[in-house]
Formats: sequence, C-alpha cells, structure tokens
Amino acid sequence: MKENTPTPHIGAQYGEIAKTVIMAGDPLRAKLMAERFLENPKLVNEVRGMLCYTGIYHGKQVSVMGHGMGIPSIGIYTYELFNFYDVDTIIRVGSCGARQYHVHVGDLVIAQGSCTDSNYAEQFHLPGTYAPIANFDLCRRAVESCEKFGYTFHVGNVFSADSFYCEDDRKVNWTKMGVLADEMEAPALYMNAARAGKKALVICTVSDHILTGEATTAEERQNTFTKMMDVAFSLI
Repeated sequence: MKENTPTPHIGAQYGEIAKTVIMAGDPLRAKLMAERFLENPKLVNEVRGMLCYTGIYHGKQVSVMGHGMGIPSIGIYTYELFNFYDVDTIIRVGSCGARQYHVHVGDLVIAQGSCTDSNYAEQFHLPGTYAPIANFDLCRRAVESCEKFGYTFHVGNVFSADSFYCEDDRKVNWTKMGVLADEMEAPALYMNAARAGKKALVICTVSDHILTGEATTAEERQNTFTKMMDVAFSLI
C-alpha cells in the first residue's frame, strides 16, 4: 500500500510500478526487456542494482524488473510488489537446467508446479505439504502462445532448490519423479501469489542439461533467451 512505499528494497513511488510485472533474475535481462519491448521505458528502481523499468507495451502499462538469485531474494521482491505496490500479476522469465532427456537446451519450460527442498512454506504454518502451482489461466495462455509462435516447450513440474552447489546426488531422485528441470525461484513466487490472492507464472529457457552436460554461456543467457520473453509479453 502507498504508506509502505518506497520499501527498503524498492525505491519506486507508489503508482510507478504497473499492475503486471515481468521479472528476471538478472537485472540486465530486465534492462534488455525494457529496451526490446517497452515504449518510453522509465527507470523507477535501482536500489541494490535491481533495475525496474515501467513503460508501455501495446497500449498497456507494464513493468520489468530483476529479482536476484534464489528463493529468499525473489520472496522479498515479490512480497513487496504484491502487497505494497498492488501488483496483480508477476511472470518470471529465467533459465533452468533440464533433467529429462527429451528436454533440450533452448527449449522452453512452463512451470505448472514447483517441487522444492526449501523451508519457505514453514512461515505459513500449514498442517501438511503445500504444492506451489501456477495460475491456470496464465499457464493455458502461455501454452497457446508457444503453439502460435512455433516454440518447442514442455509443461510440468520443476525443482527449485535453495542450493546451487550440492554435496551429494540426491537431486537425481527428482528426475525419477518426472521433474522437467531445475531452477531456484518458483516456489516463493507461487506461494506469495497464492497468499496475496494474485497471479503468477514461471517460464524458463533451458540453459544447460544436467544429464548430458550441455551448457550455454552467461552472455548467451543474458542476450539471446528471447523466446520466453515473447511468450511472457503475449500474456499482457
């Protein structure tokens, strides 16, 4: 709400961030989206280097913003966006690591749900295991957009970990359960959206393959993963 803005992490004034925000872990990817898709983008936040731009896309106001790496980071930013800036919809675009042989580098993964080893849900004091899922309408429309664009895509579960480097190979069990890919942010976004009564979706580009060892460079991930952006902006 207006009285809570700016926040400790977002310097924008209330009203400077649109009702729909497309987010990326890398703030430079947010800058790329602003330059590629928005008319008259205005920089409204650069606290901690987490760039946020607001502009116009096909006549509608849209914001693009970085969210950093990991569940704690996206948890903070999306909580503030949903609860203090009255954002209605957040779509995350990012990279993921494939863990099924039929999923290839460069493919898109639409995260229908997110498994996790994070303790993020503990704060809600739920009497069981919570299943973080995407908004169905956004998910359905993203599938339709992929089909329209002719992009190769997969829909299903992702695994979202608190750790990037792991001491053992327990994560292989997620492959056995049909999980498509690994990323690091979806559960916090989906839980925050559910708690606030808002909408969220995660669309990822496969940047590397956990089983085959294929990988892309940091520069390629920053500058060439634009298909997921096309899909995200088609949902505006």
